Amino acid sequence: MKPASQMSWEAFHALDPDMQSGLLQKDGHIFHVLYARQFERDRLEAMGLLATRIRKIAKTVDGMHFLRDQLFHKRAMLYFTQPSTRTFLSFYSACQILGMAVGEVRDKSMSSEFKGETPEDAVRSFSSYFDMIIMRSAIGGLAERMAWVFMNSDRPVPVINAGSGKDQHPTQALLDIYTLQRSFEDRGGIDGKTILFCGDLARGRTVRSLANLLTNYDDMRLIFSAPAALTIGNDILASLTKRNVPYEVSADFERFIPEADAIYMTRIQDEWDSVKGESQTVDTSIYAFEKRHLAVLKPDAVIMHPLPRRNEIDHAVDADPRAVYWRQMRNGMWIRAALIATIFNCAERINDYLP
Repeated sequence: MKPASQMSWEAFHALDPDMQSGLLQKDGHIFHVLYARQFERDRLEAMGLLATRIRKIAKTVDGMHFLRDQLFHKRAMLYFTQPSTRTFLSFYSACQILGMAVGEVRDKSMSSEFKGETPEDAVRSFSSYFDMIIMRSAIGGLAERMAWVFMNSDRPVPVINAGSGKDQHPTQALLDIYTLQRSFEDRGGIDGKTILFCGDLARGRTVRSLANLLTNYDDMRLIFSAPAALTIGNDILASLTKRNVPYEVSADFERFIPEADAIYMTRIQDEWDSVKGESQTVDTSIYAFEKRHLAVLKPDAVIMHPLPRRNEIDHAVDADPRAVYWRQMRNGMWIRAALIATIFNCAERINDYLP
């Protein structure tokens, strides 16, 4: 196969994501991060161990000085033109942990896009000043296109997709996997677990990305529970079938709560409504985890949520030790620091650190 630098955008875009993944590396290492499916199991395990290592090193002053020395000579641009709190702050903090200087654009009206500049030209301009572009956009495929642009430029800086349209959110999937790794480390790991997804599964890019990553594990069972209008997409089901991962699609959420090792709740993604108020016509009242459900949930199960939430998890559930969504959010900072360290080839130095 030709390298991406010799491909037209049309040819690159037409490739299956699995085929694209091989072109998104540099010298055999991760470079651009666009899809969850780029990460195979051995890489997920290594990334989780590195995140835990960074977490432990950061507990001491000397350790923090060591970490900040790793990438003090690098700069990252956070180009977040779609609203974000957790993902933005998580990446910002991850960069700070590793000593990176950070710039940001969070409002297109404050950039030259207001004057008619294309997003492609805007992001290409950032590469003149920064060594990495971390981008979140409502425009599906924009991160993918910018990765191709940089692979065909004289300054090929890495691109991390921090959320792209309704389809991809690979680093959210990484933190979700890391949360599952830590939650099940005394229960034989992620293999053999039943994961119950509930909520807006049609437009929830976190669910789509995590479902793809879970195909790396053995004897998994995935259950998707949502109203018919918000059910999981056929492309995800086809991907699971291709990889021989058993799944069930059901409108009956409560039925599967006692069987789940992890429950992954999501809010209604009404920002993607084609007509304002469209989601309000869908009855989602039974797709909520209530305090009474704790009685039938396995004692060692976990409840997850990518946040923000609305009313799909009762606040009374927060105090239960099985509710790990706040821990899940913190995990994002550590796994994103591990990802950035991996891209810039300083993972080995971090793993070899002796206090």
